[in-house]
Amino acid sequence: MRRLLGRLVGTAFGRAVLACLVLAGWALWTGGLFDGPAARQVRASSVYAAPGVELDRAAAERVIGNRRLVVLMMRPGTDLSEACDDTERATQGTLVLAMSRDGDDWDTYGCSRLGGDSPRDVGRSVVVETVIGQGADAFVDRPVEALKVIVLNYDRLVRTGLVPDGARTISPSLPRYLLAGGALGGVVAGAAVLWFGGRRAGRLADARRAGRDARADERAALGAATAVLAQQIIDLDRAGGPGGSAYRRLAGDYVGLLDEVSGSDAGDPGVGRLRERVDELSRRAAELADDAAVAAPESARTRGRGRR
Repeated sequence: MRRLLGRLVGTAFGRAVLACLVLAGWALWTGGLFDGPAARQVRASSVYAAPGVELDRAAAERVIGNRRLVVLMMRPGTDLSEACDDTERATQGTLVLAMSRDGDDWDTYGCSRLGGDSPRDVGRSVVVETVIGQGADAFVDRPVEALKVIVLNYDRLVRTGLVPDGARTISPSLPRYLLAGGALGGVVAGAAVLWFGGRRAGRLADARRAGRDARADERAALGAATAVLAQQIIDLDRAGGPGGSAYRRLAGDYVGLLDEVSGSDAGDPGVGRLRERVDELSRRAAELADDAAVAAPESARTRGRGRR
């Protein structure tokens, strides 16, 4: 395993794979892989209602709107401080109020994540966490109405400057942007590689096709030249040949050449050599034909003198 990992890290592909794995793990962790149900819900919502808690969540979200306010409706007896801590990463930059029914009242616990750690910010957070839940006990049986009171408290804190004004922004974590950018870059790079690779493959295929066509043309030219040579030998034979061993050698060379021509194909590099041999035999046949043409009139004159 150690040797395999060493070889993997030692290549560019292996390093890229490891980088992608690290980036994917970072994205999963910052995206809430280990979050509880409340944290996963409030990453993209302003309200969480625990199982068994009756709440019109759509109406509750409309009441809160896009304020920097997150409300956790928990079951009675839940540790509200722990519920608030569980949503810390998912609710950065907001004011969180965890609440559960306690008899005829609401048990509330606020945690502000709007400021820093300076003494002034800590003092503001204490005031904000104390004020945000005031007046909600009058609507224990109507949680949506209780949320309206909480929203009024939030708006009052904004007007006094204890809570910064502005809307809550929900954006994906940085690794998700990096993954999206990497995916886009991979698609573009892959398309470019495919395009350039296709062009190169097309050029290679065209070059191979041109080579095959050229070799096929050479084979066809060799066949045509062989047919012409055969016709020359047939004409010599009809004329009785010039006689002697020259004609017999030509015919024997032609028979041996036919065996080589029939055993060659279009891709045989020896086609050019065979064409040269065919041309040589064709010149010899032409020379024999010329010798036969010269010898024919002399034979005719000799036969004429004998008859007289």
